[in-house]
Amino acid sequence: MTGTRPIVNPPAPAHHRAFTHAAALLRPFIALIVVVLVFFFIQWHKLGYTTDPDTLVAMVTLMDLRTVAIQTMIVGTAAIGMTLVIASGGLDLSVGSAVALCSVVAALAIKDGWPIALASAAAVLAGAACGLYNGVLVTVLRIPPFIVTLGTLGLFRGIAKWIAGSGPVSADPGWLAELVSPIPKWQWSVVAPGVWLMLALALLMALGIRRTVLGRHAIAIGSNETAARYAGVNIARTKIAVYVVAGLFVGLAGVLQFGRLTQGDPTIRVGLELDVIAAVVIGGASLNGGRGSVLGALVGACMMAYMKNRCVRLGWPSFVQEMIVGHIIIIAVAVDLWRQRRSASR
Repeated sequence: MTGTRPIVNPPAPAHHRAFTHAAALLRPFIALIVVVLVFFFIQWHKLGYTTDPDTLVAMVTLMDLRTVAIQTMIVGTAAIGMTLVIASGGLDLSVGSAVALCSVVAALAIKDGWPIALASAAAVLAGAACGLYNGVLVTVLRIPPFIVTLGTLGLFRGIAKWIAGSGPVSADPGWLAELVSPIPKWQWSVVAPGVWLMLALALLMALGIRRTVLGRHAIAIGSNETAARYAGVNIARTKIAVYVVAGLFVGLAGVLQFGRLTQGDPTIRVGLELDVIAAVVIGGASLNGGRGSVLGALVGACMMAYMKNRCVRLGWPSFVQEMIVGHIIIIAVAVDLWRQRRSASR
């Protein structure tokens, strides 16, 4: 009597896997190129399809690109930490409120006579405290991250208004202003030093996700939390650490925000979390966890910043930008779900 052998799908050829990996890396860049081309043709149409070289060059100036880089810096810095959170299967909707709170902390500390470096460190630690609180609520109470961070979105904003007296706190940012100036002090740096700081931290985070125990455990939890628990991963400790690390980046984004505005404003950055989540998802992360790309998140942040810059140049109202961002998130998630269903059917 002979039995039947189970049908086992053969592994994909090496060249096919390499092509799939390359396509995943290039997808955010392709999306950025598409957005650039779309706005180019919209602006070109508005100019009557002119062929004058000087007019075409003036459509996007060096100052425009520097402004986009500055706008990318705030969203991108927060997106670096959000990449780790989403890759672990979590979510953080309190980013905008936490950035406002950290900017207020930096302004109050400097106003009280603290050295700028110490005040900046206090703001970064405030961001870490916000992340710690989110992580503890998620793990101890076992409440979904969406609900927890939706609640802390209001909590952190309320604390920011409380300690700021419900108004902006002005203070001299000192060298922080040079860190985020669109026109850098040293022309050879091309863009603001804060942008280079963001890129350096992104490189460290990319290496950390792939080379450190925390990064590997976070990915394992996002891929399959049950399997990670059976493999000996401390789920609670890892999740808390992930939110704390993300909070550090949020705190730094708050410091950069203060340096840019020269004041801590508890009402700023409402809706920043949508830009950050959109950037991370556009970059290739899955909202179901298990996958994330820091480089892709930065490209996504650049795409969001460029889109908003072009909307301003075209004179479009802010609600148009919000509508576009909302649909970008929907499209990015739909593409991610389609990709998952396609992979599962193979």
